[in-house]
Amino acid sequence: MAADEAASRRQSTRFLLLYALASAGGAIAYVPFLTLLLPARMAELAGAADVEWLGYSTFLGAVAASVGGIVFGWLSDRTGGRRGWIAAGLLLAILLLLAVPLAKDVTALVAIIVAWQLALNMMLGPLAAWGGDLVPDGQKGLLGGLLAFSPALGAWSGALVTLPAVASLEQRLVLIAALMALAILPALLAGRPQPFPELMRREADGEVARRPVQPAVRMWLARLLVQIAEAALFAYLYFWFRSIDPAMGDNEKAGIFSLALTIAVPVALLAGRWADRNNRPFAPLILAAALSSVGLFGMAVAGDAASAKAAYLGFGIATTAFLSLHSGQMLRVLPRPERRGRDLGFFNLTNTIPSLIMPWLTISLVPSFGFGTLFLLLAGLAGCAVLLLATLPRRA
Repeated sequence: MAADEAASRRQSTRFLLLYALASAGGAIAYVPFLTLLLPARMAELAGAADVEWLGYSTFLGAVAASVGGIVFGWLSDRTGGRRGWIAAGLLLAILLLLAVPLAKDVTALVAIIVAWQLALNMMLGPLAAWGGDLVPDGQKGLLGGLLAFSPALGAWSGALVTLPAVASLEQRLVLIAALMALAILPALLAGRPQPFPELMRREADGEVARRPVQPAVRMWLARLLVQIAEAALFAYLYFWFRSIDPAMGDNEKAGIFSLALTIAVPVALLAGRWADRNNRPFAPLILAAALSSVGLFGMAVAGDAASAKAAYLGFGIATTAFLSLHSGQMLRVLPRPERRGRDLGFFNLTNTIPSLIMPWLTISLVPSFGFGTLFLLLAGLAGCAVLLLATLPRRA
């Protein structure tokens, strides 16, 4: 009876919306900063060596993000509270962001970036675990759908901070900091979530109930494979479109990218709601990974701009929906509730490892065999993700 009562309880829509907005605060921070403002600042300080130093900062930042996600997730597990870590990470991330113009040489800038990545993951690691603490399994599909707003808001914030009216680096960084605070603070200050102590359920002998490890490993591998494809396209989409149609302008390329992220929001929401209502948590993930593979195959064989755009839109929508829904459903397969923050830190490696794999994969294939071969390989990786997810138990 108690289990049935717990299953029928639902987290408030108010908190789910505020939590999704807070999660988007991370994308609002790092998408415009890492893709637009940091390269520009690096070019000012490093001159002709800007690409090399940007590579160093990207690598060291990825390492810091990986370590920070695990360490701060674990610390939030040990202390038994998430909000304090989220608030401290937000404050430090804002202060370090505003310190970027103070860096007078590249080594100082790289040091700030590494510290900023640690602070950002002091916020994001506990924030991800907070969702697992407060959202029951019956709403994890909806949660994943709402998380699709994160990449879309990240892209839109990039457009906002580069408006002509916001001209200087200092103004743009202040705007990013303000947007971060506006996104994250409402959940911390006014979320008022309903508690779900059963999500940290304990057995009669006092030990935390454990779930099988294998579903979590399969979910981790499936996300990694799809993330490798997503990372490759994020970094090299510009060059691929240029190879298909040299006349395509930058604004058109950015528009296609933003369109895919925007359409993915209602797609992920509908798919997540369907998964909750039909108790089929992994079915939308399987379909989205399959469509990602089909989109990559279409990109591999595209011979003109129209077919290239259509194939990329299919891939971009499916992949964004997959990653958002996966973020919600992976919370149900973590084996140790009392180590949720730490385990989510390990899951976060699927976001950072592709950044280390993707450049070598691209360099080894594209110069000799072209983008088509790369996309065929990535389509195969997405197909492997389909197989991993299709063999998951329905109630993993």
